[in-house]
Amino acid sequence: MAAIYIRKAVTEDFDKINAIISQAKKLLKADGSPQWQDGHPDAQTIKDDIAKQVMWVLIVDGQVAGNAALILSPEPTYATIEAGEWADTTSDYYTIHRIALSSQFRGQHLTDFFMSNLISMGIQAGVFNFRLDTHRLNKRVQHIAEKNGFVQRGIIHVEDAIDDRRLAYELNLPRPSEK
Repeated sequence: MAAIYIRKAVTEDFDKINAIISQAKKLLKADGSPQWQDGHPDAQTIKDDIAKQVMWVLIVDGQVAGNAALILSPEPTYATIEAGEWADTTSDYYTIHRIALSSQFRGQHLTDFFMSNLISMGIQAGVFNFRLDTHRLNKRVQHIAEKNGFVQRGIIHVEDAIDDRRLAYELNLPRPSEK
């Protein structure tokens, strides 16, 4: 049985994370999605995520198998939403960004484990709302979001030289006193 867990990324993980992001960019391009085709996320973004301790890695049998940034609100690009609205506009939330899985580990449903752990960490920190966004042609992340209970709320705009429109998703979990 494989040993699987997540941990905060460290500087030594940079090369592996960068390679995984590069693989994801190629996969998105092959899918016809312009997401991540304008150079973002770049090496500096990854280094900044590691330095700010918001980048997490999925470890499978000692290998970095995936990565994601888990960032506490506010997310400036989420301030304005079109064609819908956020269900909760007052509570803190975590944003999940730059989630990617190594091609070596695709097809093993490891993203389910990764997402569950990211959400659990937010809950342990007392945050029960989560957001993420993706391009309308990124069916993989849309599937992951919906499978994990996220609801599409509208459209936001991000920094992207090719297509800045993103589908915005939100997950609102009940607080212990709301059960």
